[in-house]
Amino acid sequence: MARSNYEYPGYDRTGTTYWSKTVALYLIITFGAVWMVLPLWWTVTTAFSANPSTGAIALLPNGFTVENFVNLWNRLPLMRWFLNTIIFAGAVTAFNLIFDSLAGYALAKIDFWGREKLFLGFISTMMIPGMVTLIPVYILLYKLGWINTYQGLIAPLAANPFGIFLLRQHFKSLPSALGDAARIDGCNEFQTFYKIYLPIAKPALATLGIFTFMGAWNNFEWPLIIASDLEMYTLPVALFAVRNQYYADWGMMMAAATIIVVPVIAAFLAAQKYFIRGMSLSGMKG
Repeated sequence: MARSNYEYPGYDRTGTTYWSKTVALYLIITFGAVWMVLPLWWTVTTAFSANPSTGAIALLPNGFTVENFVNLWNRLPLMRWFLNTIIFAGAVTAFNLIFDSLAGYALAKIDFWGREKLFLGFISTMMIPGMVTLIPVYILLYKLGWINTYQGLIAPLAANPFGIFLLRQHFKSLPSALGDAARIDGCNEFQTFYKIYLPIAKPALATLGIFTFMGAWNNFEWPLIIASDLEMYTLPVALFAVRNQYYADWGMMMAAATIIVVPVIAAFLAAQKYFIRGMSLSGMKG
């Protein structure tokens, strides 16, 4: 195919204006990236510093040491808190993927009376501040005897209207002919969902899984209210347990913060491909 010689007006790669705009754009992007990474870098360098200081941001540890991590391990039940956080974040993520995908598929592919009104009801709950429902939910869990329990931590967060919206939009963008062909071959509705549509929805599921896992892993408010027992703390709540009544051991606090952030970064990097693909495919159709 012959290469077109047409040049778009004002799009001259050799001109000074083009390169000045390009350089300015890259400088802005670089500044934004550094600005976002700097707090994390300061956290890590402080965690590995023998003499941590909060008065200035050090680019390198001030006397490299792992003593802060050792003290954190020896003085506090770190493994118990880590296990609590894994159970909490993992269970919330798993339940959200199950319930949100079922609800999203039903709202997208099953024709029943009041479907659009029900979907509107789910979406409208996103506009209700979480603080409004906090006390009623706490009272309900108290009457059930679920305070300081895993079920009390997990059950109220087992489904999410945003996840239902995300997956509903994704399922709605998929051709209905796939489901019709599966039903002709003898599949029931659940088999059509599980064997046909769910495998295609992996990018959207990965996107929802990352969002949900990160939100649950970093959730501070809900575990703080439900888990008053030290043994039921999650890592974000336990971070405050590192603080002394009269002073704060910044080295131990930053070591705890480093431990908290590493699994989230690892999860994002592991599912980054699906995350980007899911964001490009979901939520903009239908």
